[in-house]
Amino acid sequence: MLLPVNITLGVVLALLLAAAAGVAALASLGRSRQIVLAGLRAAVQLAAVSSLIGWVVHASAPTFAFIALMFGVAVWTAGHRVTDNRSWRWAAVPIGVGVVPVVAVLLLTGLVPVRGIALIPVTGILIGGALTATVLGGRRALDELATRRGEVEAAMALGFPDRDARLEIARPAASDALLPGLDQTRTVGLVTLPGAFVGMLLGGASPVQAGAVQLFVLVALMAVQAAAVATVLELVARGRLRRDGAGASAIGR
Repeated sequence: MLLPVNITLGVVLALLLAAAAGVAALASLGRSRQIVLAGLRAAVQLAAVSSLIGWVVHASAPTFAFIALMFGVAVWTAGHRVTDNRSWRWAAVPIGVGVVPVVAVLLLTGLVPVRGIALIPVTGILIGGALTATVLGGRRALDELATRRGEVEAAMALGFPDRDARLEIARPAASDALLPGLDQTRTVGLVTLPGAFVGMLLGGASPVQAGAVQLFVLVALMAVQAAAVATVLELVARGRLRRDGAGASAIGR
């Protein structure tokens, strides 16, 4: 067993969480409370999932219900990270556009069986990647439009359609959301051994099998994240995902 579940593990986790919050406080990063709450929330959620997963993975209805729950939480989280108004619901589109086609291909080709033990973790990884890409792409695009709203309005004054003017300004910033996935893929095996690879090895798979699974995960994530970023950029350019307040006229309502 890699990590024995005992009091020592609990103490070390508590110390690491306290250290993370303490460093954030000392550096005046303003995220100390969020770090503590995130750690506690993760502990509660993982405890609940650990107790339920054994039942969920053995039946189709609970499996798909659990996947729907993951999707709903991802949409809520991503949407509220990008904006604080009702347009947050549009976050469902980039996450869905990224995840659904990839999962469908995996199921139709038989690479992933319609069994909870395989479908839930794979879909969860893809939803998580789409969530991250949607948040980073949406926030960067909206931040750039707010900062450079004068350039957007100038482009509109020159005859650019609203959507095109916003795209020209927001596209380079939104594309940065792809960098974490690109860097992870380019440095895999050299800088770090990701979770899927290590998990397969610990589960008894050969190094070749573990490498194949990890490669599949990384390539699938790039596809999901590229689709999510392209979609969230389009939604921002069309004013579907937006922020209220100063500069709203430049980024659409």
